[in-house]
Amino acid sequence: MTRALRSALRQALLLLAAAAELSAGLKCVCLLCDSSNFTCQTEGACWASVMLTNGKEQVIKSCVSLPELNAQVFCHSSNNVTKTECCFTDFCNNITLHLPTASPNAPKLGPMELAIIITVPVCLLSIAAMLTIWACQGRQCSYRKKKRPNVEEPLSECNLVNAGKTLKDLIYDVTASGSGSGLPLLVQRTIARTIVLQEIVGKGRFGEVWHGRWCGEDVAVKIFSSRDERSWFREAEIYQTVMLRHENILGFIAADNKDNGTWTQLWLVSEYHEQGSLYDYLNRNIVTVAGMIKLALSIASGLAHLHMEIVGTQGKPAIAHRDIKSKNILVKKCETCAIADLGLAVKHDSILNTIDIPQNPKVGTKRYMAPEMLDDTMNVNIFESFKRADIYSVGLVYWEIARRCSVGGIVEEYQLPYYDMVPSDPSIEEMRKVVCDQKFRPSIPNQWQSCEKLLCRLDNSPWHLFSLQ
Repeated sequence: MTRALRSALRQALLLLAAAAELSAGLKCVCLLCDSSNFTCQTEGACWASVMLTNGKEQVIKSCVSLPELNAQVFCHSSNNVTKTECCFTDFCNNITLHLPTASPNAPKLGPMELAIIITVPVCLLSIAAMLTIWACQGRQCSYRKKKRPNVEEPLSECNLVNAGKTLKDLIYDVTASGSGSGLPLLVQRTIARTIVLQEIVGKGRFGEVWHGRWCGEDVAVKIFSSRDERSWFREAEIYQTVMLRHENILGFIAADNKDNGTWTQLWLVSEYHEQGSLYDYLNRNIVTVAGMIKLALSIASGLAHLHMEIVGTQGKPAIAHRDIKSKNILVKKCETCAIADLGLAVKHDSILNTIDIPQNPKVGTKRYMAPEMLDDTMNVNIFESFKRADIYSVGLVYWEIARRCSVGGIVEEYQLPYYDMVPSDPSIEEMRKVVCDQKFRPSIPNQWQSCEKLLCRLDNSPWHLFSLQ
C-alpha cells in the first residue's frame, strides 16, 4: 500500500513539473540575449535566420512571439538573400544555416534585357485587347444597323412624308390648316432622318451649322452637342410657338435627336439661306440706299412680329429675342433678312403677367447689350424691358448696315459696333465703362446726315438710355 502511494505521488510531481515547464513557454537560443545566458522564452516559435549583409552571411537566432508568428512575416525565406527556419521545440533553433551558393552558369540579365522581357509581352497584350475591342464594336454597329435600319441611315424614299410637295408647301399646308405651331413630330422626325449632310457652313458656341439636302431641296442643320440639350430644347420650343411663322423670321422645319452609336447629336432643321448671315453679307458686299432700307425694314418687320402678342384661341405670346446681332440675322435671296437663333428668347404671358425666361446660364453678346443690362438696372419683371433691349441692339445692327452703304461714292469699311473703343472680345466691365460710364455710342459720319437724315434719326433713337421703373 505504501509503495502504491509513493508511485502515485511521483507521477503527480512529474505532471506538476511538466505543467510548470509548459507554463514557462518555449525556450530558444537567442544570440542577442547575453544577459539571460543567450536564452529566451516565447509562446510562439524559435527562429533561426541567415542573411547576406555587405557580401557576408549574418546569423540571427531568437524567439518569435505568437502575434509575430500569426503575421507570417518571420518564417519566410527569399532566394539567395535570406534563409529562415521556425521550429516549435526547446532550443530547436540551435542549428547552422547557410545561404545556397549561386550557380556559376546562371545567366545574368541587365536592365536592357529586363526592359525588353517586360515591354514585349505588355505591348502584345495591349494590341490584342485593342483588336478585340475593335472587333466587338464592329459587330455591335453592324447588329444595330441590321436591327434599326431606319434610325441611323437616311431613308431613300421621300414620299414617306408627302409625295410631290416641297418643304414650303408642306409647312404652308400645316400652318394654314393646323395650329400654326409647325409640322407634327412624326413628320419632323422623318424629315430629319432623310437629310443628307453636305458641308459645314458655320460654327458657334452651340455647335455647328451644316448645309444639307432633303429630297433635292436645300436645308440648314444646326447640330448641338448633347451637353447643350437645354439650348436645343429651348430654341425648338420657341420656333414651334403658335403663329410664330413669318417671312422675316427663320423658317423652322424640324427638330430631332440623332444617335450614331457613339454619341447623341441634337438637330435643328431650318430653311437654308446661301448668302449666310448679315455679318458675312456686309463683309462681302456694298449696299445701295434702297438696299439698306430694304434690309432695315425687313429686320424691323421680323422683330415687330416677334414682339407682338396675337390674342385668340390660336394666339401668339409676345417674344423678346435677347441676342440680336448681325451674326444672328440671315440674308435671303431677295436681299431681305430673317431673324434667327431664338435660343435665349423670353415669352410673355399677358394673362398671368409672367415672363418665361429660359434656364440657360448663357447671356447675350456683350457688345450688343443695352446699357441697362450692362449696369444691372434693367427691371426683368417687366416685359417691356426686354423689348427695349432688343431695340437698342437693332440700332447697332442698323449702324453696321449704314457703314456699308454707298453715300456720295463714299463707303466705310465694315466694322463691328464700338470697334474703336473695346477689344475684339470685350468683357462686361469694358462695355459698361464705354457705354454706361462714358456714354459713348458708335460715331455717325457726316455724309449720312446729308443723305439720309431720317435713317440717322431712326438709327440714333434706340441708343438713348431707358429707365423703366
